[in-house]
Amino acid sequence: MSFDPDASPFNALPRVVILLALAIAGVELVFWAAGVGLAQGVSSQGDALRGYALQNYAFFPQAVEWMWLNETLRADFVIRFVTYPFVHMNFMQALFVAVFVLALGKMVGEVFSGMAVAVLFFGAAITGALAYTFLVSDPRPLIGGFPGAYGLIGGYTFILWMGYGAVGANKFQAFRLIGFLLGIQLLFGVLFGSNNDWIADFAGFLTGFCLSVIVSPGGFGRMMRKLRGRAGA
Repeated sequence: MSFDPDASPFNALPRVVILLALAIAGVELVFWAAGVGLAQGVSSQGDALRGYALQNYAFFPQAVEWMWLNETLRADFVIRFVTYPFVHMNFMQALFVAVFVLALGKMVGEVFSGMAVAVLFFGAAITGALAYTFLVSDPRPLIGGFPGAYGLIGGYTFILWMGYGAVGANKFQAFRLIGFLLGIQLLFGVLFGSNNDWIADFAGFLTGFCLSVIVSPGGFGRMMRKLRGRAGA
């Protein structure tokens, strides 16, 4: 095996995964720059700029309820479905999301196309926001990219599910990762108090798993063959 000292460490990462992680990191970089006085514009204070971003780009369930009641779509409300994953409450939340996206995105991207990875991330973010709106009554905004990251976990779980099935192993082993993560969230909720974000995360996971049936290589064709087989049975 040869080693190329000039090879980029990012070559193994799908481009879409790099772009998602850079978008998350870039927003935090702007907040940091504002905090140390390097950014000009809305505010010279990082906390104030973060507050401005949360107010204008986080997802508020009340916005969906308003559109539902008034039967009206507002672009500034709809865009929040895809902007809230890039605005975080603090640096540590953004760091954890970026690590999840890089790690899970790499593993999913080794099997799925870059477009499929993007569909999983944003599809999970959108569904997570809808679940947060209609399954709980919480006036607090939904913030951060965990629902999208959990969509990638759903994709990775689907890959494991298919892999275990192909070798005749117990397919439910594929759900150990999501079980572990939900257990950690439950433990933290007991120790430090819980919020309703986990509902958006779990909805994101289910969305990622279900979408993988369609966006995985040959997925749609495989699904149609199964449906035809059942119809002909």
